[in-house]
Amino acid sequence: MNERPTMIEFQDVHKYYGDYHALRGINATIKAGEFFSLLGPSGCGKTTLLRTIAGFEEISSGAVLIDGKHMEGVPANQRPTNMVFQSYAIFPHLTVEENVGFGLRRERLAKDVLARRVGEALEMVGLKGYGARGAHALSGGQRQRVALARALILKPKVLLLDEPLSALDKKMREQMQVELIKLQRQVGITFILVTHDQEEALVMSDRIAVMFEGEIAQLADPETLYRRPNSRKVADFIGTMNFMPASVVSESGGRIEVDTQGFGRVEIDAAQAPGATTGNGTSIGFRPETLTVLFEGQVAADRECMATIEEVVYFGDMTYYDVRLDGMQTPVRISMRNVFGRPVLDIGTRTRVAWSPGALVLFR
Repeated sequence: MNERPTMIEFQDVHKYYGDYHALRGINATIKAGEFFSLLGPSGCGKTTLLRTIAGFEEISSGAVLIDGKHMEGVPANQRPTNMVFQSYAIFPHLTVEENVGFGLRRERLAKDVLARRVGEALEMVGLKGYGARGAHALSGGQRQRVALARALILKPKVLLLDEPLSALDKKMREQMQVELIKLQRQVGITFILVTHDQEEALVMSDRIAVMFEGEIAQLADPETLYRRPNSRKVADFIGTMNFMPASVVSESGGRIEVDTQGFGRVEIDAAQAPGATTGNGTSIGFRPETLTVLFEGQVAADRECMATIEEVVYFGDMTYYDVRLDGMQTPVRISMRNVFGRPVLDIGTRTRVAWSPGALVLFR
């Protein structure tokens, strides 16, 4: 498979608001046809970075390139981008088709051509037959689709999405996540999503840039971010991660021997220690689903240890156990799927817990 060409490139991008340093030396590339997410907490700079692509924010230094062309001095309306805002910015006094075709007015298209383009855009987002409906009569999900159709009808090279699903309820948000993925594959253009929702970014993205305090902490595909975060800060932000005190004993031949508080002494691969060096003051991280509560008759596939259940939270499809491993001062979280016939254990139960060294990540 041929490597996708670069669509967006950031070259040492800095942005100041007075003395406030909002973007701090951003270097990254986004590929053509990629679904890319900027993820981070409020105030981390992700929306500012998105707006530098759109041309709504001028950078203080560095360069932003779109499709190989420097964007310095290029106004927003002349860039090959379009944006879907968090508020959707739908005109309530216009019909759906008038909203969708609004951006085409300056092109002075023939009525039949305009009608065809609007119809194609509405069909693309699942709103065929809604053209004559008043925008004020739409649900939140329908307004979001109208905003998408209005942006895509202009055929941009890059679609910018500024937290477009945040106003929707959970069920609608999950439905729209899947539909956005399908839509992006259908149109084949670069989508760049800003979100603070970790699950949303993991579900929708080809790659994710995790940002803190104006910097990219890690840029990787969703699986790498989840299973091999390069810092404790990224690990703690992406999903749920257990942390266990540990110290590095030795490192040789691509293997690291670690002494842990709950699992004892264990050897791991150097790839499980991003950025870590030999020394003390480290910690081991592992996801709740990588531990398993063993029921009577079950045998651990790898390692096991004893623990006491301190809390039980039942979620229907899942049960979350807070368990204190023998030798640990604080409990860890274990997630177990509630398959048919599997009991839910009570608080205070002594149990065996299975684990594998391959699931551990070492952090400085």
